[in-house]
Amino acid sequence: MLPPVDTQAKKIKLLAVASKGGHWEQLMLLRPAFENFQVSFATTDPELGVRAGIDDVLVLPDANRNRPLQLIRCFFAAWSIVRGAKPDFIITTGALPGLLCLVAGRWNGAKTIWIDSVANSEQLSFSGKLAQSFSTLSITQWEHLAQPPRLLFEGRLL
Repeated sequence: MLPPVDTQAKKIKLLAVASKGGHWEQLMLLRPAFENFQVSFATTDPELGVRAGIDDVLVLPDANRNRPLQLIRCFFAAWSIVRGAKPDFIITTGALPGLLCLVAGRWNGAKTIWIDSVANSEQLSFSGKLAQSFSTLSITQWEHLAQPPRLLFEGRLL
């Protein structure tokens, strides 16, 4: 899904975002695909970066739709991270903090990729439904949930 990389050209900047837990684990499974990119990682738990051997993890406050003040705080952090990183692409496996980075990214000209968590086997997550409005590409990990061309199935990470 990501474009072929000309190693002679300037490296493409990629911001990879995920909340802690399964979202982060799924993002780490994609990590080998990022090796030709200039990658910045963002997550809600800085300890995850340490465990993964990533030195400079950007930190977002954890947020969900039931905590509106934390959601606002997270949006401003996402905006700041996107403005500072200036990514060409943003990829996220969720959850709400990743969605907020996609929103900020689209408003700042980045191409955006949402991969809904494999845990959402019955229906797309609430954030995944919203992400379709802000993502350049939305992917589900369950074939029966795909709704081409807006929501594609490309296989599972787990």
